[in-house]
Amino acid sequence: MKNAALIVLVAAALAGCASKETQTEPQVTDRSVGQPQANAGQSSTTRPNQPTTSQQGNPLAQGQLAQRSVYFDYDSNAVKDEYRGLVQAHSRYLTGDKRDARIRIEGNCDERGSREYNLALGQRRAEAVKKVMTVLGVSDSRIETTSYGEEKPVAQGHDEQAWSQNRRADIKYAGE
Repeated sequence: MKNAALIVLVAAALAGCASKETQTEPQVTDRSVGQPQANAGQSSTTRPNQPTTSQQGNPLAQGQLAQRSVYFDYDSNAVKDEYRGLVQAHSRYLTGDKRDARIRIEGNCDERGSREYNLALGQRRAEAVKKVMTVLGVSDSRIETTSYGEEKPVAQGHDEQAWSQNRRADIKYAGE
């Protein structure tokens, strides 16, 4: 009898914990243009998801493929979960539509740290993105990696907002 009561109690507790709410994916914000996150993806002249005339027909200028930067935490080369979808989209493009395309992944850092340390960290960031892409089926020989360390900042400030925009790996397609 005690076991039956315990089973009913556990079942009731589990049923009470169940939720019917649907979970949504976290929003990935494209910070590659150096703008604050508040209006990411929107501009005053075009509506979101509406390509301009010059972008029509070029899949790299639309949707997730238009986003080319993977951002990192301070002193880290771990690809954050919020950027895995972006890396997966580029990997799908490279293994599907563009089996002959080549890319270069450019690792970057903020201004903190020595020049040598930042060059090494930038290289580790580029290699981390490359590793995810090769696991997803992109041939290793089609991906070049390089590091610019702190030499190519997109934001010129000396605060966390600027630094967070400079801690990145940029995906560049050959011929662009």
